Amino acid sequence: MSVESLESADALPELPSNRFSDRELSWLAFNRRVLDLARDDLRVPLLERTRFLSIFFSNLDEFFRVRVAGLKRRINADIALRSSSGYLPRELYDIIFRQTREVTAEAYALFDNVIRPELAASGIHILTWAELTDAEREFIDSHFGARIRPVLDPVAVDQSHPMPYVSGLSVSLAVTLRNPRTGRKRFGRVKVPNNLPRFVPLGHDRFIPIELIMTQQLGKGIYRGMQIESSAAFRVTRNEDLEVEEDDAENLLTALEKELQGRRTDRPPVRLEVEDHMDTAMLERLLDELGMQESEVIRLPSMLDLSALSQFADLERESLKYPSFLPKTHPELAIVERSESADIFAALRSRDVLLQHPYDAFATSVQRFIEQAAEDPDVLTIRQTLYRTAEDSSPIIDALIKAARRGKSVMVVVELKARFDEETNINWATKLKAAGCHVIYGLVGLKTHCKLAMVVREEGENLRTYCHVGTGNYNHQTARIYEDMGLLTANPFIARDVENVFNHIATESEETYKRMLVAPEGVRKGLLRAIQNEIDNHAKGLPSGIRIKVNSIIDETLTDALYRASQAGVKVDMWVRGICSVRPGIPGLSENIRVRSILGRFLEHSRAYWFANAGNPRVAIGSSDLMHRNLDRRVEVLVGINHPRHIAQIEHLFDIAFDEGTASWWLSGDTWTQRTAVDGKPLLDIQEHLIAQVGQRRAVR
Repeated sequence: MSVESLESADALPELPSNRFSDRELSWLAFNRRVLDLARDDLRVPLLERTRFLSIFFSNLDEFFRVRVAGLKRRINADIALRSSSGYLPRELYDIIFRQTREVTAEAYALFDNVIRPELAASGIHILTWAELTDAEREFIDSHFGARIRPVLDPVAVDQSHPMPYVSGLSVSLAVTLRNPRTGRKRFGRVKVPNNLPRFVPLGHDRFIPIELIMTQQLGKGIYRGMQIESSAAFRVTRNEDLEVEEDDAENLLTALEKELQGRRTDRPPVRLEVEDHMDTAMLERLLDELGMQESEVIRLPSMLDLSALSQFADLERESLKYPSFLPKTHPELAIVERSESADIFAALRSRDVLLQHPYDAFATSVQRFIEQAAEDPDVLTIRQTLYRTAEDSSPIIDALIKAARRGKSVMVVVELKARFDEETNINWATKLKAAGCHVIYGLVGLKTHCKLAMVVREEGENLRTYCHVGTGNYNHQTARIYEDMGLLTANPFIARDVENVFNHIATESEETYKRMLVAPEGVRKGLLRAIQNEIDNHAKGLPSGIRIKVNSIIDETLTDALYRASQAGVKVDMWVRGICSVRPGIPGLSENIRVRSILGRFLEHSRAYWFANAGNPRVAIGSSDLMHRNLDRRVEVLVGINHPRHIAQIEHLFDIAFDEGTASWWLSGDTWTQRTAVDGKPLLDIQEHLIAQVGQRRAVR
């Protein structure tokens, strides 16, 4: 079967209509796996479990800000098309809220009944008002007057004092006030300040939520002289997805800045969280003010916004955390031990280097690559893509600025539309342009998501190009907590491909590639060809097999291609961190497909593709997940890995991930099953295993 027929739904064999898992419900299942980590007292230390509980809630916030917001927008626009999973928008919307209420109740039960008591048993106390000592109450009275009250903006709503705009994700107190002289009732709202610690430290690892202090001060420190009839906390989640019309790059910058202002002042609400003791009249008043329905309300049993628990995860209590880990310089970049930094260019002239962060230090590999290029007088040109980078400081950007000021030609592709990093990227783009860098914003209608860096160096009478092709962002901070891969190389074929990608982004020219698949034109087609090749090889009795590691897969065409590979007898292993539309283990459809998910102290973020190819494996890494946005609306790159040592390294990762002795989640149909221990003994943690292997590696000469 040809690639063209693979891409045609009409040419596919008859497949069941219920073959796709729903994207949104699969995401909720992923977040349940994050919650599983918060429950895992066998493998995960207490403060790390607290961190995972915080991540569970912050993940849920983003899900509502973007995915549920988009679903509500389709409902309001009367778009009644069924998804590939068979749901109408309203049906899916109702299911999401029902499942969210269920899983949120589980998370609060975990916090109230397990995490909070265990923190207390370890000497970390999140206190109620009744648990305070007299001395602590005196301190709080003083602290409130000196540090909290001056930054509050309480409002009592009436005809001359309208309800102020309630910003997204901010915790507020709703208050029913009564004037004792006139008997008149009013509605009050006080926003919990987000520029103060959410949990006020009282000393000796004792803390109290700031909103609890504010609640106790309502009648005497905030609404003096008023009677407080009732109060309860609430929190609104708003649509935070930006919709920007693109005409050209400069107009995009202006339009995006305007939209960012709108994000702060006028975004439709999609979820209202309230304390479960909020009375009916107060809730009805809030719903009326916000223009929301009661179906969008989620009642919670205790303090709102448990993403703030990250404050405790950062406490200096090493015995309650994962053992410390310091990334090491890749052995092939540090063959000769010396005090000065390694010569990256000299290393790459003799070999390619396959990196896996955070086990391989980002600072002494990718960061050093750009820093050395900025300092080297023989370097003429640097080209770089930037999608997400650190907000306050970035050694990579500092090096690019230094290079431009030294007279080198520096071109930087800054993706302005990286969700929730738009403002940061605008600021960095402005600084890079001011330093003399040539800054472009990519192609109209496409996000530039590929991770590429290219350095052209004069060596004698020739020019040599060095490149980095990665799966993760050029961010020195996330490189210590995200698992990613990258190839450092001076291979001339890859160098030409990278040069062509930059030329395509800068000029919209049509380019061809030898060692890369480039989206939106090439990634889906190239993967479909590779899948069909495995089907053909299996039919011929030749070695066949497919192994894929991605964050998410929802593309129907590729999912169907994998189903057909399974039907043909090809073994398919999929290592998926998040969303998965594939339903493995269905007789006659996917009994040859295995899906595993691995979550741990590092965020599994790399994308890798392996095809048996009749015994001569074809392997690639890159930036692309198997989602419509990656394949159709982004510039993405997969680069071929050719060195046998690097192929073996990637094969070894898959071998460990799919070993039954490795801790993971197994998917069957739509159901994920956690397998982290057998008979009370923990299974192998692949990330901890790789940490242990770091110090044992040696350079291959």
